[in-house]
Amino acid sequence: MKRIVYMLAVLFCGTSLFAQDKPFDIEHAPAPLFRCPIYDGPTDPTLEWNAERQEWWMFYTQRRANVPNLQEVACVYGSKVGIAATKNNGKNWYYVGTANLPEPMQGQSTFWAPDVFKHKDTYYMIVTFIPGIHPFWGGDARLVFYKSKDLMNWDLVEEIEGTHGCIDASAFQMPDGTWKMWYKTPDSKTNTGVSKDLTTWKVTGKCEIDDVPHEGPIVFYWKNKYWNIIDECNLGYVGLHCYESDDATNWTYNSTILNKPGLRPDDFDQGRHCDVVVIGDRAFIFYFTHPGRTYKMDGMEVEENTWNYHRASIQIAELEYVDGKIVCDRDKYAKKVPSPIERKKK
Repeated sequence: MKRIVYMLAVLFCGTSLFAQDKPFDIEHAPAPLFRCPIYDGPTDPTLEWNAERQEWWMFYTQRRANVPNLQEVACVYGSKVGIAATKNNGKNWYYVGTANLPEPMQGQSTFWAPDVFKHKDTYYMIVTFIPGIHPFWGGDARLVFYKSKDLMNWDLVEEIEGTHGCIDASAFQMPDGTWKMWYKTPDSKTNTGVSKDLTTWKVTGKCEIDDVPHEGPIVFYWKNKYWNIIDECNLGYVGLHCYESDDATNWTYNSTILNKPGLRPDDFDQGRHCDVVVIGDRAFIFYFTHPGRTYKMDGMEVEENTWNYHRASIQIAELEYVDGKIVCDRDKYAKKVPSPIERKKK
């Protein structure tokens, strides 16, 4: 992905530099960071600096969590790519609208898990497209590639050949100038694709992570290593798995994060499908939670078809590198809640 600023961009990515190099004001950021005011189901966030408007834009899957009388998981389908923005480094967010994406097919369709990045003077998006709305998990998913000059209006470049059944792409430019893509295969593994000049993609058929079923691979460079954070496909409370690599090809498990409940509002649930923005030496993780979900004693979800079960919130936290491991204290900037005795003294 494009999650690197200034020197890292020059040394490792060759991408155009961000105009924005200030860290997110995580200490004063709200919790939750963002709730979609339209459908209350923002998931799969991805961040990009909007150079024209001088603000961070956050793209997300706009799940329709609050629409009543939908069958089973139909609220997860029919989703557009929502956009939220901040002018003050994350302290306040507002809803922009939805990305204008020409659909490859007629009818009401579905967009999932956008990945947005910039190269030179053009923005790009790889997103999952699924024709139609389905009450059960299914549909003919594939990866679709778009480009834009303003992050709002997009032109269809191609449906990426060989990606039927695949979802959740993440792209990153390699030191030799080529672009590499990681995505989830139908059997819940991470495979890859490559592009020489961002005019077309070619899948390699090579699997790079297969130790656990998972989705949402997110790749970034930090602390002189490549990192890949995945979302394990499990109804249990398992968090996000972090992998490290020296070459962005051979991955070794490093740690698991966001697998314990947090203290902030809507942050009790495990962290899910994330994005990471690296600014200088700091790495900020954006993830979503399902704060209304409950779990059994064995850690497995109690599945329901309710607004509270489907609703989602986006949160921000900071990654840290301790003794060779990625760690994430989601409560580091949580506001302390006074005890009844402390409140009485006041």
